[in-house]
This record gives sequence, structure tokens and C-alpha cells, in this order.
Amino acid sequence: MFICYIRTRLLGAKRMFVLPVILLLLQYDWVYAEHPQLTTPSGSIKGSLLTSRLGKTIYAFRGIRYAEPPVGELRFKPPVAVETWNGTYDATKDGSICPQPTAGDPVSEDCLMLNVYSTKLPKGKDNPKRPVIVYILPGAFYSTTSVSYWAGPQYFMDQDIVFVTFNYRLGSLGFLATGDKESPGNYGMKDQVVVLKWVQKNIASFGGDPDSVTLLGYSAGSWSIIFHMVSPMSKGLFHKGIAMSGSPVGGWPIPTGQLDIAKKQARLVGCPDDTSKNIVNCLKTKSAKELGDSFFGFREFGYDPILIWSPVIEPEVGQERFITDNPIRLIMNGHLQHIPFITGQTKDEFSYSAFNVVNNETLTKEMNEDWDRIAPISFIYERGTKQSLKVSRAIRKFYLDDKPISKSNREALGKIYSDSIETFPINRAVKLMAQYNKKPVYYYRFSFQGRYSHFYLPGTNNTVPYGVVHHDDLIYLFYIQRLFPRFNATSPRPEIDMVQTLTTLHTNFAKTGNPTPTRNPTLDNVKWDTFNLDTQKYLDIGEKLVMKERMYEDRVKLWEDLYPLSMYN
Repeated sequence: MFICYIRTRLLGAKRMFVLPVILLLLQYDWVYAEHPQLTTPSGSIKGSLLTSRLGKTIYAFRGIRYAEPPVGELRFKPPVAVETWNGTYDATKDGSICPQPTAGDPVSEDCLMLNVYSTKLPKGKDNPKRPVIVYILPGAFYSTTSVSYWAGPQYFMDQDIVFVTFNYRLGSLGFLATGDKESPGNYGMKDQVVVLKWVQKNIASFGGDPDSVTLLGYSAGSWSIIFHMVSPMSKGLFHKGIAMSGSPVGGWPIPTGQLDIAKKQARLVGCPDDTSKNIVNCLKTKSAKELGDSFFGFREFGYDPILIWSPVIEPEVGQERFITDNPIRLIMNGHLQHIPFITGQTKDEFSYSAFNVVNNETLTKEMNEDWDRIAPISFIYERGTKQSLKVSRAIRKFYLDDKPISKSNREALGKIYSDSIETFPINRAVKLMAQYNKKPVYYYRFSFQGRYSHFYLPGTNNTVPYGVVHHDDLIYLFYIQRLFPRFNATSPRPEIDMVQTLTTLHTNFAKTGNPTPTRNPTLDNVKWDTFNLDTQKYLDIGEKLVMKERMYEDRVKLWEDLYPLSMYN
């Protein structure tokens, strides 16, 4: 309205006859500014405006359907890409989240949607072709969402990038794998492949460079990146990878199917569990909400296991396979997309899980009395084998000195959670990549502790962070509106600086393949050295950025001895 008022005054009294036309044009410009429109190879699309932390205008295109709704006969099937649409696609608001346990968010099986954020759109023949970062969600393959109030782009978009987030199928809907043709599995991973193809086709229309795509993943998203690096379906669809706090190359056995999980899913919703065909046919009749809400029935010990569904080595049943072998074996045999790669973890990762055990007398008693059965559940390695028994006995001796679990050795129990779920698998990933990947590899530990966390010390009324746990680094990459306030000019300097540090490191890497291409005061003038097997250098990201060596070396060696690479030859 301010612009309209000024321009009307400039017209003067003698030219009032053109005022209706001018107002019409101004009104059109105003609508366009509020709802930016552009044309893509898939069709015309209309977005909305957001504002970055530092006040930049973000052109936001949310809720873009990239695949047909996976309902009816498309449930438990590979995704069917949406190639084009008619008319102008309304991408002005978030789509639904995929079925999962939720506290009130809109849920729908029609959830295969993505979001694109840009601060500079093409104008005529002028295309900025900025590097693209595609974010793959965490959530153990059963939860979370890309909607803007959970994965807000406000911090990242102060950098000159194009940013993409998306949903993919979760839980049984995304990963039901019976080990045969009835349900080969990996539907959620194949959803991700369709997103990467969509980006290649359309991202230039949003000012992005399809030849400079960086995958950024966290936890299950980090697993996903490593799977994409060895998947024949993903070859050539991305060019760099940042795998944060997650890796599939640890003690967790990558199965060829999860029939036991499929049977349990069937029983939880009242379906027969006798044959794969009966399981799949019955599960197709159940509502997506019923399947999503059944998650809590999979818990076996307190909140454990943290991982239930996972990508699988697909059987040959006549459809394109996402994963053809164990990723360790694929990497060692050269079936690897060679790209610049970053991986790392937070200082304390899943160590907070120990509180759930030692603060519950029933769980403490059960873990002490039935360690050999409970340990593989909690620390996600194989069950019921000689190797499982060997691992269980070894870690109890190493971490607990064979003493009963109690509040006095909670910290040691926490290290088992962290090392089994994160530290060992991530360390193995960086070593495999350093040995077999022909491009630069970088390793980090995030140790910065601000006011906020995903876990606070019990009894402190969510005011005292326990440490730097899983997801805590995401606080400085995304505006997570449902959990944390937005950082602004009045926020403590170290927190603002960390937002700038992390987004700068990621953007530098997306642009050049090097997170510190030049000395920069914003990054403490540090040079992030690449990781190699001799020095094993990593960047410690705390109040200052400092290069260190051999992260948690003694703890990692235990797991390397229990799971030698020779097992995969």
C-alpha cells in the first residue's frame, strides 16, 4: 500500500485518467510480490514469502507433490513420479506430514511433497545457478517431517544457496520388507531417488544449479546419504554429501528382509501373520493412521530399540533394486559414488538414553538380570547368535567392568548407547571413505553447548542441558519452531555465531567441496584438514574451531575388534 500511495502522488492531477490502469498494474505487482510465480519444466507454480534471520526475502514454494499419493494399489509399491501438472500449482503452504505417531499435526498418506527455498530467482536469461542443498530428514525412518515449522529455512537462507526439504514414506508404509516379491521394501529410499530426479529436472527454475547438488542428512538422513553413495539408482544425481550423526556401516546387520517386523506390524493391527501375501493384502486395508499410530507397539525395552525399520538388501524380483549388497562390501569392492564427503557426530549423542534405564528400577533390574537378551535390543546389533553373545559380554566388561548397572555408572552406560549407535558406525564410515573414496573426506565433532538442547538434566525443568546430544547441532541450522525460539539480534553472541559458523561451513562445502577454502575470521581462520588413516584429524566445533586427532580412539578400537572388516570379504 505504501508503494501504491507514492506512485499515485507522482502521477499528478493532470494524469488522473490513467489512474485505474496504473492501480490495476500496481495491484498485480503487489500480488506477484506476495505470491511469486515461475514456470518449471513440470508446470507453472505459485509460492509465498518468508524472511530469513537477517531479513532476506525467501521465495518459498512448499507442498510440491513430487510423486502420486501412495495409496490403494500404490501402497507398498515404488513411487510413481509426478512429471507435470495442469494450471498453476499452489505451493503457498506446507503439505501434510507422513503417517507417524504425532501430537496434532495434519497427517496424510498423500504426503510425498517437497519444499524449495531460494532468495534469488531467475530473471529472463539471467539465472544465478546457485549450489543446491537437499536435506534428508532424521527420525529413525519412522518419524519427523519437512514442514517449515519443523525444518525452517530461516538460518540457511542467509547464505547464497537454494534449499530443498522433503517428506518420504516412513515406518511400515516406507520400509515393509517381507524378503520376497510381495513387498521387497525400500519404498522410502526410492521416494528419495524420485526427489533427486525432480531436483535435476526442475531446480534451475528456482535459481539452483543441477550440477552442484549437495545431500545433507541427519541420523536416518545420514544413513540415507551413504546408501545413495552405493546405490545404482542414485548414480549421478548428486555431487557432495554431508552425513551428520548417522551411519549404516556399524554393528547393525543390513537384512535382506524384515519379515519378523512385518509379522509384528500385522499382529498390531489385527492382520494375519502367516504368509507374506496375507500380511501385505491385509495391511493394504488398514488406514494409514492406524499403521502410523501402531509404532509404540514395537518397543521392547523402555524406549528401545531406537531403530526398527531400515533399508534392506533387496531380492531380485523384477524391479529396480535400491541396495544390492551390504554397503560395507559395496564400498570395499568399489561400488561407490566418489564425492567430497563430510561426516561427524555430537559430543554426547545418545548417551542420555542411560537416564531412561537408571531412573527406572524395573528397567535397571531387567537389564542387569537379562543383559545378553536386552543389550542387542538397546544397542542395535544382531540377536541370538554366538557373535551377539560375544559382543554383549565384551562391552559389559569394557564399559562396566562387569558391575551391575546403577546410577553410579550411568555415564558408562551412556557411552555404550553412543558408541554402538553412533560413534563406531560413523568412525567406520569415515575410515572407509578415506580409504576407498577418491574425493576429500572431512570429519568433525560438534561440542558447542548453548542454552537449548533436545535433552535436559532431569529435575531442572528443562533449563539445564545434560550435554551436546543427538540433534543439538540442528538447533543452529534450522528454525525448529515447535521446540525452540528463533535466534535474533538479542540472542547471546555465541549462539548467533554458531548459526553463522555452521551455515557457512555447509555452504562453503556445497560451493567448493571444501568447508574452509580460505582463511576466514568467521571460522576462526581454521583450515579443516582432510581425514586420513594415519593422522585421523577432525574438527572440533565448539566455542572455537580446533583441529584434533583420533576421536574416542580406545572406545572405537573395541568395536573394530568385535566387527573386523574381514567379516565382509
